[in-house]
Amino acid sequence: MLTHSAVAVDAPRERVLLVHVILHGEVDLDDGAEFFHLATDSNADVLELIPVTRNRPDPATFIGSGKVQELAEKVRETAADLVLFDRSLSPVQERNLERALQCRVIDRVGLILDIFARRAHTHEGKLQVELAQLTRLRTRLIRGWTHLERQRGGIGLRGPGETQLETDRRLIGERIQSLRHKLVKVAAHRATQRRARQRAPLPTVALVGYTNAGKSTLFNALTERSNYTANRLFATLDPAIGRLQVAGQDAVLLADTVGFMRDLPTDLIAAFRATLEEVNQAQLLLHVVDGSAVDRDTQMAAVESVLKEIAADSLPVLVVFNKVDMTGEASGGLYDASGTLIAVNVSAQSGAGLDALLQAILERVGRSILRVELLLSPEEGALRACLHRLASVIDEDFDEEGKTRMVFDIDDLAWRRLRAQMRDNGCQAQDPTSTIPEIIKEGDWYAVE
Repeated sequence: MLTHSAVAVDAPRERVLLVHVILHGEVDLDDGAEFFHLATDSNADVLELIPVTRNRPDPATFIGSGKVQELAEKVRETAADLVLFDRSLSPVQERNLERALQCRVIDRVGLILDIFARRAHTHEGKLQVELAQLTRLRTRLIRGWTHLERQRGGIGLRGPGETQLETDRRLIGERIQSLRHKLVKVAAHRATQRRARQRAPLPTVALVGYTNAGKSTLFNALTERSNYTANRLFATLDPAIGRLQVAGQDAVLLADTVGFMRDLPTDLIAAFRATLEEVNQAQLLLHVVDGSAVDRDTQMAAVESVLKEIAADSLPVLVVFNKVDMTGEASGGLYDASGTLIAVNVSAQSGAGLDALLQAILERVGRSILRVELLLSPEEGALRACLHRLASVIDEDFDEEGKTRMVFDIDDLAWRRLRAQMRDNGCQAQDPTSTIPEIIKEGDWYAVE
């Protein structure tokens, strides 16, 4: 696995062969261009990109014995240090390939983890990447230390002993537990910061999208900031939050998040779940799409898949097609046959279409009032008091069991946040008898005059 030491400026660049595998029925739109950029962003000296077409993966080597022999010859001819596969390899496949090729083999997941390790700057980001790396490494220690299979017998050494493999697994397990404990503390600190922001009645809009779609550039253009941006994959990993001031209206909090990618490692998504909480807490998601990408539909599907994995697929989404200055398309809103806005064409670089985007954001997160009917148990007195502070109570009565039925009008933003707190408290409650309040009815949204 590539390590943090490879980040050093004076570190020699590794000579790398890329293997781009296409399976039967798949459509290869970029001819491995994305994979090539991933490798070069990892400071690799790419010698050649080798395309491989197969009907189905080979269980032992993924590409089959014949292709392995051809690849081994190519490794010897080029004196390659490393072979990168544009696929997720099983531990068995990775080990068999290393034996046959006589050089290191890393799959797409390992490459992405290495890039994240290079780009993570905050304490939380470094912890998250290390956790993802170790979680993956723990499954790839199979017989990695056969020369130290078991301690030799001798005076004072006789007994069951411990294999080096077992020692490594134990040490990695202890480190994983330590990292998770630290991330819990970091997540608690982030939750405290989020609660402080939520005290002000400001809606949150989160930027999501495929890596290098231009999210950070759009974030800078809308918030008038100068955060780091670059035309490269995963240029920024750490989330940023800025204030977006819309003329004549209350401000909106805009959150920039880490970019997504197809086949993003599950362990990495799990490790960054606390960071991605900014997405779950948003009232609107701006799905930023690189309008100039030849495989933009595939990229959009990859983002939607990740949003579903982090349980954010039910949030309102506005699609923003970026980089219209490169496509020649007109900037502004895109509407369906019924006149409903479905997307906005913009150029974050030139500023074209940003006025239309701001208007669309304002329409989507504008304040509204909702009428709600709620049934509270006797133990939920704190929530009842909270509703009296936040909402306008229309009707309230009690039944023989001490339950309270409330009908109230409440600001939509306050209600969304209160529902999120109710859900979180219900999931985190230690008391097994604790329940989430029953929502009898939610009425229509009414815009504030």
